[in-house]
This record gives sequence, C-alpha cells and structure tokens, in this order.
Amino acid sequence: MANETTASRPLEGLFVVSMEQAVAAPYCSSRLADAGARVVKIERAEGDFARGYDAVARGQSSYFVWLNRGKESIALDIKEPGDKALLARMLARADVFIQNLAPGAMARAGFGSAALREKHPRLITVDISGYGEEGEYAGMKAYDLLVQAESGLASVTGRPEGPGRVGVSACDIACGMNAHAAVLEALIHRGVTGRGKGIAVSLFDGMADWMTVPLLQFEGTGREPPRIGLAHPSICPYGAFATKDGSLVLISIQNEREWVSFCAHFLDEPDLPQREGFRVNNERVANRPVVDAHIGRMFASLTRDECAAKLRRSNTAYGFVNDCAGLRDHPALRRVAVETPEGPVAVNAPAARLSDGVRALGPVPALDAHGAALRAEFGG
Repeated sequence: MANETTASRPLEGLFVVSMEQAVAAPYCSSRLADAGARVVKIERAEGDFARGYDAVARGQSSYFVWLNRGKESIALDIKEPGDKALLARMLARADVFIQNLAPGAMARAGFGSAALREKHPRLITVDISGYGEEGEYAGMKAYDLLVQAESGLASVTGRPEGPGRVGVSACDIACGMNAHAAVLEALIHRGVTGRGKGIAVSLFDGMADWMTVPLLQFEGTGREPPRIGLAHPSICPYGAFATKDGSLVLISIQNEREWVSFCAHFLDEPDLPQREGFRVNNERVANRPVVDAHIGRMFASLTRDECAAKLRRSNTAYGFVNDCAGLRDHPALRRVAVETPEGPVAVNAPAARLSDGVRALGPVPALDAHGAALRAEFGG
C-alpha cells in the first residue's frame, strides 16, 4: 500500500460545510477533503444512515469509510435554536455549502441556497437531489437503484433475459463526481469575479448524461439497445469466452486490421477474413452467433495462460473477467491505509496519480467526534 505523503493539497484554507448523508454528497465532499479542504460533516443525532449500511470494515460501514475520510463530524438538530444559530455562524465563514436533504427542506429551515448566497456573496452552494427541485418527480425518493431503473440504465444492463443492476452505486457516484467538478469550476470563477454561485445536481441528470449514446441509438433506429451481457452491441467479436481451465477472457476487436491479426495469430486461420459472414464488422455483427461459436472453440481448447500468450502475439486487446478476489490480487490495483475509529482500513487509492507524490488521506470521524471543538470555535 502506498503511504508516502508528499503531494500538494491545493484546497488548503477552503472551508466546506456539508449537511450530507448516503453517497452522492459525501463523495463530493470527500474529494474536496482529499485535496486539503477543511470539511465539516453535519449529521443527525443518530448519524448519517450510511454508517449502518454494513459492518465489514473493522465493524464499520464500507460506504462510510470510503466516503468520509478527512472530515470533521458534528451532530446538529437545526430545529433547535442553538444548533440552528451555530450552523448560521459556520456558513458565514464557509466557502462551500453542500446539502442533499429532501428538496425544499433547507429553504424551510431558513437555509435556502439563493438566500444564503444573497447574504454571503462569496459562498458556493451545492444542492444535490434525486430528480431536481422542480416538476412532478421532485418529491420522489431517489435511491441509486431506483434511478438506475428510471434513467434507463437498468434496461441496457444485463443479459437478454431481463434488465440488471449495475453492481455499484453508479447514479450516486456520477452525481458526486459532477458536483465535485462543478465546485472546482465555481472556485475558479469566484477567483475571477469574487462571487460564488449556486450548483444543483441530481442523480437522474447525471445518469441521463451517461445514457446519451443509448438514447441516440434508440432515436436513430427506433429499436431499444439490446442487452447482450459481456458483449458489445455494435462490434463483433467483442465479448467474453471461456477457457479450458474455467477462466473468462474478454477480447475487443476494434478494426479490420486487428481482426486480420487475430485470425492469423490467435485462431491460426489467416484466410478467415475472406470467408462470408466473417469479412467486415457489420457482417460479423449480423452473424454474431456463428462468429462467436467459431472463436469460442479455440478459447475452449486453451488454458488461461495459453490464451494470454496467443492474444499478446496477435496484438489483440484482452482482459480477464475478474471477481473481487481477482481485483484484490490485481497487479495494477493501488491501495492506501485510512485511519478509522476502529483502526486502519485499506481502501482503493484515488484514481488520479499526481506527479508530486501521494496525498495524505485524513481519518474517518466517529459520530460527533469534533462536536465540542466546533461548538467552542463557533460559539455554540
């Protein structure tokens, strides 16, 4: 695990207040904290409900450990006048305020984003919702799987027998990534103009953006994009094949030059690209069952290692279909240790690699771990 911490922290000095729960908002604020921002996480008295999603990370939630490193935690009840006043004092000093309560809840409590920016012109506000703050879906509960279904993502995921769930919280994560990028843009804009701005991001909008290609394909053809499991709807061969020793190898042929090389050096059939049904991509897609069965016989005659050696010789793009054990042992996986109230937990490293070293990741807070200190600092 990489733990050398020499990378710069360009957001040091930035003060972020986040009234957050679950995944999308904590994702955004955790990335700001990674870059050096001071992030105060406001929780209910019972804590962010993501603390109880599971208990697999030293008895703590894997979700919470992943998304709440480097933050300070305080438990507030903003229906109570003293806590409401404490939040107001924090926001008077904040650079960024993130919230993902139900639409309208913060405005009803006296902390609507437009009113806050009018009072504090340099403040950047981030409102995260399921379907936006207006329209007939604004009041709908919007957990990740529900949005996977509503956005059409589930309809293009899975096997022909029926739709499937993407196995991670894709809608939440997309929303958090969009919010993070928008905050960084707003900070640049504030550096030029001196003024903050409002940002609104929904889980649905984030996934609808990702669904642009399937939607355009549907509108262009009048047909729903097919679900074809570990294959590609527009390219053949592009899919997973079983080896003699039980592995699955996924290959991708992107052009006719690669197909010719694959036939010559993996299939040992240099004349196959001249055979009807195998000549060009569109022909192969129309003939996919036959093409895949033909290719599959070669894979089934070889072990995983033998397949890998022949695929390298043919300069074919390939990858193994790993499970979590395969990911854990993968030579490209980088991990870092994060301190938690129950001891260090190894998490997967942030994706961006920085030329000036590895960034220190702060500890995961216990519920209200910083409550007393924050109340003293802000006069609560």
